[in-house]
Amino acid sequence: MPAFLTPPAAARPARVDPGPRHALTEPTLGSAWQAVTGTTIGDDLLEWPPDLFALTEVLLQRSEAYRFALSPPAGSSWPPASFPDWPDAVADAARRWSGWAENRDAALPGLLAREWKALCARVEAPLSDLAQARDWRLCEALLTLHAIADEACAGLGVARDAAGADGVQYRARARELLARTGSLARIPARLIRVLPKAGTPVSGSSARVLSRYAAIQVAGVEARWYKAHVQGLTTQPSVKEVSYLLLPWPLRIRESDFRPVAGPLQRLADDPFGFFGFTPSDRLDLDLVDRTLAAARDQAGTVDVVVLPESAVEYSEIDGLETLLARHQVTALISGVRERPAQPGRFPRNWVHIGVSVGGQWVHIRQSKHHRWSLDDAQIRQYHLASALHPHTRWWEAIEVPRRSVQFVELGGGVTLTSLVCEDLAQTDEVAGVIRAVGPTIVVTPLLDGPQLSSRWGARYAGVLADDPGSAVLTLTSFGMAQRSRPPGHHPSPVVALWKGPGQDVREIPLERGAHGILLSAAAGPAVRRSFDGRRPGHDGSGFHGVNVQQVRASSTGTRPPHAPAGPPPRPMLTAVELTILTSWAEAMAEALAFAPASVEALAAEAQPGARWRNELRICEPSPPLRHAINRMAQTAQSAAAGGDPPLEAALLAAEDSQPDQSALDRLARAVLRSALQELQTPPTRQNERHRTRLRPAPGLSGTPRRRPRSTARVAAGPTRNY
Repeated sequence: MPAFLTPPAAARPARVDPGPRHALTEPTLGSAWQAVTGTTIGDDLLEWPPDLFALTEVLLQRSEAYRFALSPPAGSSWPPASFPDWPDAVADAARRWSGWAENRDAALPGLLAREWKALCARVEAPLSDLAQARDWRLCEALLTLHAIADEACAGLGVARDAAGADGVQYRARARELLARTGSLARIPARLIRVLPKAGTPVSGSSARVLSRYAAIQVAGVEARWYKAHVQGLTTQPSVKEVSYLLLPWPLRIRESDFRPVAGPLQRLADDPFGFFGFTPSDRLDLDLVDRTLAAARDQAGTVDVVVLPESAVEYSEIDGLETLLARHQVTALISGVRERPAQPGRFPRNWVHIGVSVGGQWVHIRQSKHHRWSLDDAQIRQYHLASALHPHTRWWEAIEVPRRSVQFVELGGGVTLTSLVCEDLAQTDEVAGVIRAVGPTIVVTPLLDGPQLSSRWGARYAGVLADDPGSAVLTLTSFGMAQRSRPPGHHPSPVVALWKGPGQDVREIPLERGAHGILLSAAAGPAVRRSFDGRRPGHDGSGFHGVNVQQVRASSTGTRPPHAPAGPPPRPMLTAVELTILTSWAEAMAEALAFAPASVEALAAEAQPGARWRNELRICEPSPPLRHAINRMAQTAQSAAAGGDPPLEAALLAAEDSQPDQSALDRLARAVLRSALQELQTPPTRQNERHRTRLRPAPGLSGTPRRRPRSTARVAAGPTRNY
């Protein structure tokens, strides 16, 4: 702790007590923070940048003082006129603070210490002093601390935001904390979460426009962050394309696929309602999937992602489907899944399955549906279901309603994905708030709905997310359901999908006669990150900027032998959380090799079980398989750092070498490390390169920051497939 804050002999940092609650006439800074976290404002918040970010974000939101960065009060200016180099000073303080967070031998950055002292001197000030800008010095301190803390969160989620040697260990620790707890902060996640920010809105005057790398969520919805990097995905420097094969199945839906089911809720005489279930008569046709994939690959060369609508796949069919996708080198599956009740008397489950293939292992992530579909008289007639469901009864979808949660999947190259199921897209509840705060690159929404026309509800809600925070939205329904939708005076429509990207018109996507699927290629490229608090824009974001569509007609032959048994899937080597942790340490090792090779050995020690920091952050130790995989990566990184060749290139060459007797877990570890190294092989933008020329090694780290090395001929010949 800095000397001016705590005596050298103090065992714990001093805390500032806001005083007895009964003596307060109005909320103060201290009481506002205590109401959220149950703790007082103390110097320990300086130990961990996400904690200070949470404090400043809470105070700025509760007081609405964030608006002064957009519209300063009369007689004031922002950034402070007395501080002409404020943007550079903020960035420099954040960089040095990231190094201090892992090695406290050096002093805190001066700007951080000065603004913190100004804030602590006013911790008992009424919140109205902030709200009305009566104490402009307090507003300056809070806005500056918020900017520094946000900058210090760069790279804690999407690693391509990280720059240089400072804070390599700190970032690795924070990423593992995020994987374990769902938050970057040390504060219990049940009270408040600090989440990475993937994208930023291009306009608006809310508190969200002030941060670029982090966002907070107060209680309520559980949020989880996963890393499942797909080899070869990169959005810089040139534009790449991600190919999605949309399978709008079932191609036919019968009226008998809907049926009434018994429910545990009592019916009201004056408000009749019932529950319905949906089970398509036709099971998933793997032979047709195989032949459609073969045709799509003939047209496009590769298929990166296969997408199916809501409830298109039975849970028991996932393993066979993923086995087939692996044969076609598909790297991801996004599909609506229906699952039978866990026990008698319970409702079925409805959710989105997100499967990502990494190093030969399929990683599974589940996004549950939170809102039931409700069929009223008009919809029953629109979908021609009156023989199965009585029109004068309101029918609710018979599914379990789980606790709300949202899953974010970082796929490499700065691309972050989340998924919503049908009605969840239209609900402006807390889940929508979390998605808008994080700003994922793309939101994929499987539906069981009518045609995806620009005049219908799906397009309206997709436009909301495309405008703010700037996420691309893809919706997909089944062709069979689109054909059943025939309101009076309308003919059936073949429009089964919709794309809405930021700054783009809505794109209706039909399934043409005789086609079995749709190949959608989305161009992914760099995007600007902005914060409206006076900092310079960042050029390290990612976004989708356009789409091309081709119809796919299944070929006459496929790769799957007729009636071939699917066989048991390989047993997962690591869970999704463990793969996220492994990827986090791979990113840290890649950063160390690029900017401070001499720190690799110390970093490898930090990853081992028994490291003190895990106990301090109260997270569990790595499992034996995870420990083994981390050790394999560390050995490769240490050998590369000790060799005479450029460390990053040497590690990449070693990670590309395959050995016949290599175990599946070793292959996974190599694939994860290779992906992280390839991310750093991407040449940086001009702004990031200019920033890196000013970097110095973090305290306690030796070595000189390097520019990212150019790819060798062997690297250039390596895998180039996109996600």
